[in-house]
Amino acid sequence: MNAETRQWMDFAHELADVAREILLQAMNMDRDVEIKSDSSMVTEVDRRIESEMRSRIEDRYPSHGILGEEHGARNEQADLVWVLDPIDGTAPFVAGIPVFGTLIGLAREGQPFLGIIEHPATTERWCGVSGSGALRNGREVSARRCGDLSTVLMTNSNPDFLDAREHRGFARLRDRVRYTQYGGSCYAYAMLASGRTDVAIDSGMESFDLFAPAAVILGAGGQVTDWSGSPLTLEWSGNVLASGDPRRHTEALEILEASMAGDTG
Repeated sequence: MNAETRQWMDFAHELADVAREILLQAMNMDRDVEIKSDSSMVTEVDRRIESEMRSRIEDRYPSHGILGEEHGARNEQADLVWVLDPIDGTAPFVAGIPVFGTLIGLAREGQPFLGIIEHPATTERWCGVSGSGALRNGREVSARRCGDLSTVLMTNSNPDFLDAREHRGFARLRDRVRYTQYGGSCYAYAMLASGRTDVAIDSGMESFDLFAPAAVILGAGGQVTDWSGSPLTLEWSGNVLASGDPRRHTEALEILEASMAGDTG
């Protein structure tokens, strides 16, 4: 990691410290919940965390862009754009199910570059730089390789987010793997980077949901694309496939492509 990247990573940790403090204070408090136009939940805590992070970014790096879930985009065409999800898993946060976290990504030239997954409920933090390594609480982690699809442990946030065509592909892949675990939010992606799971598949996602996890997984030696095999960009939204083993990633893409094209063979 060069000096400039180290500086950005240190700053990302500062942002994660801010988010952790606010979330820990709010975890056991009653909170008002609003339903957004896309039917997702938002709380005052989401907005407060993102506002604080954005303020610090604007002070430290005024030329950088920002894309956040709650407060939108600023200077999104910049070479460097901070991609923020103040609470990934707001519904679990509201329900008191401790799989939520804060996602802090830095996009470079429109693609995932640097990321932090901050998980305050378990005092865990993952950080990574695409192609250059990933850490959990300061210790190196690596995505794992696996023998074939029949050994794969797969995760999915919520199958309700899949449309009918996507569900056909998902179901065919689900039937080929050993087991599918649901509902892990950002923690599921952290487990993939840590070599505890093998594949993560989702849809209905936005850049702020995936840029930080993608950088961590890519740093840990994994693969992250959409279901057609294309890399994520700031313009991307929709489906995502992440894998620890490049061979299993290729196999999964082939199954998804054939299924969604209507091949039932």
